[in-house]
Amino acid sequence: MSRCFCAVRVALFGLTLLSRGVWGEPLAVRLIGVQTLPARLMVGGTLVGGLSGLDYDAATDRWLAISDDRSEHSPARFYTVSIDYDENTVRAVKVTGVTILRQADGTTYPDRPTFAERGGDVPDFEAVRIDPRDGSVWYASEGDRRLSLNPWIRRADRSGNFLATIALPESLLFSSNPQYGPRNNLTFESLTFSPDGDSFWTALEASLLQDGAVSTQTVGGTTRLTRLARDGRMLVQYAYPLDPWQLTPAVGRSGDNGLVELLALPSGRLLAMERTGVDVMKPAWAFGARIYEVDVTLATEISGRATLAAAGETYVPAAKRLVFDGARAGRPRVDNLEGLAWGRRLANGHATLVAVSDDNFLAGQETQFWVWEVVSPL
Repeated sequence: MSRCFCAVRVALFGLTLLSRGVWGEPLAVRLIGVQTLPARLMVGGTLVGGLSGLDYDAATDRWLAISDDRSEHSPARFYTVSIDYDENTVRAVKVTGVTILRQADGTTYPDRPTFAERGGDVPDFEAVRIDPRDGSVWYASEGDRRLSLNPWIRRADRSGNFLATIALPESLLFSSNPQYGPRNNLTFESLTFSPDGDSFWTALEASLLQDGAVSTQTVGGTTRLTRLARDGRMLVQYAYPLDPWQLTPAVGRSGDNGLVELLALPSGRLLAMERTGVDVMKPAWAFGARIYEVDVTLATEISGRATLAAAGETYVPAAKRLVFDGARAGRPRVDNLEGLAWGRRLANGHATLVAVSDDNFLAGQETQFWVWEVVSPL
């Protein structure tokens, strides 16, 4: 299927979903600019890279960016980042510090060889949020099905010391049944607090095994949006329709599309960022990103449904409408965008959004910071 046909398909798909939501004025953003960190940047004796989650600390005017390094390059960690921008340009991005995250026993998170020797939890951190109540740091790991390590969400203090593990519903954890549960490396990529801070949202990157296939070049998959109480109790859950791949891979090569971040809006809706990666052989992978506004008002509550793929199973998914498409951004390159956060307000009072890309510690990729002005009322 050509890219042209794929774009038309996505547009029609979006219009269908639009009719299922309760919408007001569309959320509109304007790209201010993009800055890229130097390759192989070292900060505090650690290699900066793999930045997969991002959040803004208004009290210090700094961002926290968490690395998905499985303690292979440096100990599991998050960074403090300053971003100098206004309504006209993004002047500079600087990594100002690093914080090592620690397990409950005070030790650093192990890499795979160390795990084999002494156990613990091999990290794969994909999301980070600052608790709006006490300023602690919540972070999510995808786990590792092959190592029998479940995905999890934990809390740390600002020095990286362990505070708690959130008790998650069993349905979001790996199953001994090979046909049920999350797929390996396709679990928690997203985390966001509700506007009142009483609950939080997360989602799996791709479909549960029992819910059907993952997205392909021609057909989108279905994942689940889950709202949890602060203690991990499931409150509600909705189906979320994923796009087909946004790009075309080289002949015979692979690709994917998944939900990599959520961000709560003051209205109670969500922003969802979908990321596509396809193997184009040179320079190995190409990436696409779309940000959607999501409304669950008319969606079917599905927390009690073991599968969405059974014969006769009917439900209304969450509605979504396009806010940003990297293919239309006018930029020479969109890298592996995975983290999305609010930023400071501009002099005109408008809110800003900031995204970061995961360079996978590969020479052919970049750590990019994208900044948008929100030009419509929130």
